[in-house]
Amino acid sequence: MKKISCFLILIGLFSCTSNTIFEKPKNLIPKDTMSLLLEDLMVASAAKFHNNKLKESNVNYAPLVYKKYKIDSVRFKISNDYYVTVIDTYKEILEDTKKSLETKERKYSKIQMKLDSIKDEIFQDSIKRMLVLDSIKADSIEKLRIKKASIPKI
Repeated sequence: MKKISCFLILIGLFSCTSNTIFEKPKNLIPKDTMSLLLEDLMVASAAKFHNNKLKESNVNYAPLVYKKYKIDSVRFKISNDYYVTVIDTYKEILEDTKKSLETKERKYSKIQMKLDSIKDEIFQDSIKRMLVLDSIKADSIEKLRIKKASIPKI
């Protein structure tokens, strides 16, 4: 009984594999465009749950990405399904997308570091100005006290 059940499980596992490759669609999105499209869709999906300038969250930005590339979601799905079946090509597309996202992340983190240092400098300068103004104010108040004390009372 054990041998028969193991045999049936092995047959089931081997029969489940599929090497289906879809026919290349007529309006297939080119490989380089698909990489850029996936990159923008990943950024759009990551931005979905962050507040935008209008303080709105949970906004779906995918339609804006489709509009940017002048495609619709059906064309993307057909192209994506085709590329998924051609795994080597899809792997190249995803690697290009990953490299591009990492490059942009490094670029924007450098910019953010510069902005943070500028903000820190401005903050430190404003604190110094406040301290200088406070000391000037304290000096002025002390000078007024001295003048007031030197004025003879009538």
